[in-house]
Parts: sequence; C-alpha cells; structure tokens
Amino acid sequence: MTQQNINKSWHGIRQAVFSAQADPDAPSRAVKLPAAWGQKAADALAAVLPDQKSIDIAQAASGWIGPVAARAAGAGISATMGADLHALLAARRGAPCPAIWRGEAAEQAFVFNLNGFLDDAGGFDAGGFGDAVALAVAALTLAAPGAHRLQIGFTDLHLFLARLGLDYDSDAARDVAVLLAALMTARAQGESARFLAKGAAPGYKVGGSAELPVACAVPGLAAAAASARVAADEAGHCRHEMLTGFGGNSEIEALLGAETVGFAPAVSALDEAGGLCQWAGARLAALGMRAEQALAKMIAGQDVLAPPRAAAHRAMHDALAPHVHAMPARPEVAAAAARKATREPLPARRTGYTQKSAVGGHKLFVSTGEYANGRLGEIFIALHKEGSAFRGLMDAFAIAVSLGLQHGVPLEDYVEAFTFTRFGPAGAVEGDPAVLQATSMIDYVFRNLAVNYLGSHHVLPATVEAADAVGDGDADRSPLLPLDLPAPAPRERRRAFKLVS
Repeated sequence: MTQQNINKSWHGIRQAVFSAQADPDAPSRAVKLPAAWGQKAADALAAVLPDQKSIDIAQAASGWIGPVAARAAGAGISATMGADLHALLAARRGAPCPAIWRGEAAEQAFVFNLNGFLDDAGGFDAGGFGDAVALAVAALTLAAPGAHRLQIGFTDLHLFLARLGLDYDSDAARDVAVLLAALMTARAQGESARFLAKGAAPGYKVGGSAELPVACAVPGLAAAAASARVAADEAGHCRHEMLTGFGGNSEIEALLGAETVGFAPAVSALDEAGGLCQWAGARLAALGMRAEQALAKMIAGQDVLAPPRAAAHRAMHDALAPHVHAMPARPEVAAAAARKATREPLPARRTGYTQKSAVGGHKLFVSTGEYANGRLGEIFIALHKEGSAFRGLMDAFAIAVSLGLQHGVPLEDYVEAFTFTRFGPAGAVEGDPAVLQATSMIDYVFRNLAVNYLGSHHVLPATVEAADAVGDGDADRSPLLPLDLPAPAPRERRRAFKLVS
C-alpha cells in the first residue's frame, strides 16, 4: 500500500519506527506507529501481529478495516465506515481484539479507552462514545456475520476517574462506571437490533432492567444512558446473545495506552521507570497539589497517592455486573497475611568460640554465638588486612546469616548453599586442623561451622583449581541427578564458574 492510499486520519500524525519485541525472547522487528504512542505500544502491536517481519500500523489497520468497509458499502449500511474506524484508531479511542487484526474468527471483541473521549477540561463526549460503540458492533458483525457473541468493553477506568477528580473507592466513582457500562450496553443492543431488522439472525430479547443512577459527576452521562436504554427497550430484540464484557485483550489495551486493565484499580503510584503514573499525576492535579506538597504530606504520614484497597475492586465489580453481559471472575479476598516469622533472641550471655585461621595466606577470625542448648545462633567474620569494601560486605553477609539462623533457617541449608563457592583468596588453610583447603573464605567459614556444629566431616574436600580448569575438577566429574547417589554420600559440587582474582 502506498503512502497516498493510507487513510487521511493518519495524515499529520508524526510517525516513528520502533524496534519492538512481542516478548523479551522474541526477535526485534520494525514497528511504525505514532511517535507519541511509545515503545510499549510498539511491543504490543508486535505481539498482536507476531508473524509480520515489519509492521506499519496504518497499513495493518487497513488489512482488517478494508474488508469490513467494503461489506458496509456494498450492503448500504455505511459509506464512511472505513474512515470512521481509521479515525477511531488514530485517535487512540478504540481498537478490535488481536483476532480481528489477524483475520481470525475465533474471537470478536472491541476495546475502548475511556480517556480518549475525555477532553482536557474534564468534559466527556458521551455521544461520541455511544456512536463509537455502535460502530464497533457494526464492524464486528460485518467481520463475522455468523458470530452471536461479541465482547465490547472499556479500559483504564482508574485514570478516567482520577482525571475527573473522583476517588476510585467512592459511590460517585461507581455511579459513573455504572452509567458508562449501561450506555455502552444499550447502544450496543440498539445497533445489534438494527442488524436484526435486516433478517440476518434470530433475535435475543433486550435486557437492561437494573436501576440506573439518576445523576452523576459527568454532565449529560446519566441522560445519555437513560435515552440509550429507552431506545434499546423499544427495539425489543437484538441480533446478538452477548454484546459487552471485559478481559483478555491486554495487548490491545497497551496499544491504546491504557495504564490499568479494564475497570481494575492501579496497584502503585509509580510506573515501571520509577516516575509517577498518569493516574497519580491526574489525582494531584485534581487536588490542586504539586508533587513537592504531596511528598511533604507523605513524609508527615498522609499518603495522598495510596492505591485503592482490594475491597474497592470487588465493589466496582459488583456495581458493574448487572449492566454488562460478561464479567471476569470476582476479585478474590486476599488471603490472610502469612504469619510473621518469629525471631528467637539469643541469651544476653552466650557461649561460642573464636577460630583464628588463614586462607591462602589471608588471615580471618570466625566467631560464633550459641543458644543455651548449644545451637548456633550467630556468626561474626573479621578480616585482617582486606579492603574496606570487602570487610563491609563480609560483615553484612554474617549479619544476614545470623538473622536467618535466629529465624529458624537450618545451618545445613547454609552449608549446602555456600560450600564450594569460588573466589580469591583461596588455597591452603592454616590454623584449623579440621579444614585443610578452601575454595574461598566463605567456603572455609561454612566448612568450619559444619565440622563444629553438625559433626559433618563428609563434605568433599576442596580442590583449588587452576584458572583454566573450570568445570574439570573431581567433583565436576561426579554423577549428577537424576542418577541416585549412594547413601550416605558426600555432597557433590555442581558445575560452577569461579571468580579468579
């Protein structure tokens, strides 16, 4: 398709080519789309069309819009459907599910980004939203005339509510969401009934008896929803058994720039890059608060950007369910927090020992602290002449091991994990007759503890290998699982890289 044949809706929008991946392991592909949409949208489009080596969004859209528009024109339904669908996508207001992009008939769904219908002053285009829903029903019906179950939904509700200055977990927010869902369902039913009038399918009775809020924070939304419901009720029957629903189109939601999926709340005020999410910025703007003021309040203990509670998600689900044909599973109540591990304090006066040794000529001291029953509860590792960074890391490591021991981690697990660790200094051990060689200071420490607290003398001897002998030691040539090892048997060392100083 030449540039001249691309729909005019894409003209004047600055495009950029991104190196995109459907997933981290997939090869990169060139994806061309509006520059403002960014890398995340490019990756999403790459996932939607995994078999295309390079993708131009305008051309890819023409691939599914063209046949639909031709059928609409041929049936006398609409002469502008193609242009209208291009305009809807170019404005990032809505897009169909991946199956439509790929020309598959497995699923018939369409997703709308509510924020595309909200202007900077907080005005919502209820009429435009209703018309877009009707356009989606017509397009999906023409794309798959035999389908009687569609799934039309909206996304990024949390940002939409934040831009209106509404708290997600509030009656006012739920009223807005209910009226949006009711308007969407009623307009979908009305358009579906228009296709039934042409005798294309058996009819399904229009439903929509759930009570609607009489007013809400969005001017004109309640009236638009009520009017659409009256029109649908007058039609009586529609072509489709199911028309509206949520879920299963995360790639399309990412393509449309949605920050949260469907009607779910955000789980954090920070985005993947560590900056403020759009909903957090919108909330601060609605509160008339600068980021510095919000930070001051948070330091004072008032979290103005706390994400909604899990109960708020369930309440939103329950409010929407009567007005949408298909809902995802109700969010489960979070399981009770796991019992906090109990730390067993050591006695104020404790026994233990201090072992002075040298590994590869580098001196160290290993000190222990014991419980009244003789069980190991803490360790200290003091280095003689190592650098301050190495000493600090060793101190932190000893504290971490000590905390684990005091919280019930078996010493055997530490011995299993840290013997045979390889880094310099390593070599012959002086001053400890129970350990003759060590592959590192950490290896030595846990060999020493194994001997003194576990009575373990069967750990394989350490073999200090040359720099070019990685993976060629005696322990590496020993059989690995799934072969059974003889019992009792010394623990075998797995293949490992080593750090050579």
